[in-house]
Amino acid sequence: MKLGRRSLLKSLGLAGLAGSWLPWRRAEAAGSKRNIYQDLGIRPVLNFRGTVTAIGASKEWPELHEAMSEAARHFVVLDELQDKIGERLARLLGSEDAMVTTGAAGAITLGTCASLTGSDGEKIRRLPDLRGMKTEVVIQKVHRNDYDHAVRNTGVKLIEVESKEQMLNAVGPQTAMMFYLGGSTGDWAWETPVPLDECLGIARKAGFPVMVDAANMLPPWDNLRKLAALGTDLICISGGKHLRGPQCSGILAGRKDLIHAARLNSNPHSNSLGRPLKVGREEMVGVYLAAEKYARLDFAALERQSFEQAEFLSRELRKIPGMEVSYEPHDRTRRVHRVVARWNEAARRLTAKECERRLMEGEPRIAALTHKAGGLLFTVFMNEPGDEKHLARRMREIFEARG
Repeated sequence: MKLGRRSLLKSLGLAGLAGSWLPWRRAEAAGSKRNIYQDLGIRPVLNFRGTVTAIGASKEWPELHEAMSEAARHFVVLDELQDKIGERLARLLGSEDAMVTTGAAGAITLGTCASLTGSDGEKIRRLPDLRGMKTEVVIQKVHRNDYDHAVRNTGVKLIEVESKEQMLNAVGPQTAMMFYLGGSTGDWAWETPVPLDECLGIARKAGFPVMVDAANMLPPWDNLRKLAALGTDLICISGGKHLRGPQCSGILAGRKDLIHAARLNSNPHSNSLGRPLKVGREEMVGVYLAAEKYARLDFAALERQSFEQAEFLSRELRKIPGMEVSYEPHDRTRRVHRVVARWNEAARRLTAKECERRLMEGEPRIAALTHKAGGLLFTVFMNEPGDEKHLARRMREIFEARG
């Protein structure tokens, strides 16, 4: 995974710049002891909430840091960089084309724009004024979520349906696109009235694209390749969660004509609704290298490590008198181990909210969540080895102090 300055540029087809990198003082940078968070008076946290944006979602692969730093040292033509990286990402995914976006939400907005305007420059300039364009996006009611705001901000109206019959009746001349929440296929089809393959069939017959929000579908990488193999028109991927690319990055993949239209609706084109969704050369390089590494990972080994951490935590929590420990069901498309700890809050004189607060205020600072049904929820996903030991120790300290 480690790429030197020259090999990075050559791999992207920009070999002409390889000889022009300016030297820098590696030793000085490596020897720096400055801690920026300490300077700012902020204490980092151990993350047992999962890939939650509010606390950083994930940690970038260390291998990305030098390559992203090098990418920032020179000017490049952004369209050329998107071309080269889009080709590489498309090969990894098995899609016709791909582009780097500002997170999965940025991909959702740009995919919607592309479905509305195509490559029509006049329509691109007018968004979100939809006069003369299609104005509706069909969505299954169970797929409504906070992130569909990224669809609605283009000016479209979401048409909710609850059955295949309603979907067929909702589809019409004003339908620009169908928006589908990923993870509702295969073994999880019971959670959605109309599975993805049927949605694709309906949309193809009617002549509009289907866009899948696949932000919750990693790991493994093969989930995304299956979406591409189905011929999914647009696939929206988060670069800053389990992929461990830059926090502000994402990927939009799918049909070549739609990716071309999405790029016209985005930076660096100043006359587009997506102009504020600016993705830099550093993020383009970072998410490409993250995807390249991620596609080769041993996901079975990662699963074993996460399970062992969750099992250790469960065993240690059960040693606390009166503690009830269980597991939450896995996600629809991936195995995420979530440990639930419950106790008699009245007898302990300790609520879940208070325990959550004490974890965040202690040393080390630990982020957890109060479970909707009571107790605390610990998501054991992408933790550093040993984090579970710190959490178990802090829980013992908190409960021992309460007698």
